[in-house]
Amino acid sequence: MKSQWNGIAAVAMALMFAGPVDAAVDAAAFKALAKKKGCFNCHGMDRPILGPSLRDIGRKYGSDAGAQARLAGIIKNGSKGGVWGKDAMPAYARLGDEDIKTLVQFILSLK
Repeated sequence: MKSQWNGIAAVAMALMFAGPVDAAVDAAAFKALAKKKGCFNCHGMDRPILGPSLRDIGRKYGSDAGAQARLAGIIKNGSKGGVWGKDAMPAYARLGDEDIKTLVQFILSLK
């Protein structure tokens, strides 16, 4: 029994430090959060719905140094529209800062 737990612990440690697994966990956490908070009602991963696709946002702002703060502000306070079309984004002030940070970091990683 003890050797079985040692094996499980070794696998857990290996998975903790594996790059691709961490990315998959981040993607899964992002998708669960985005679904729970209603992001996919207006934004598709790869296609626009009412707003731009999340991948298009990542491509547009991914290399912009101030993008994280800008996108966090748009999520929290909403937008007037005009950047991606006539539709404005409503404010999601009820989202916590950590949730917003998770959403923005993942979106900016999309290319």
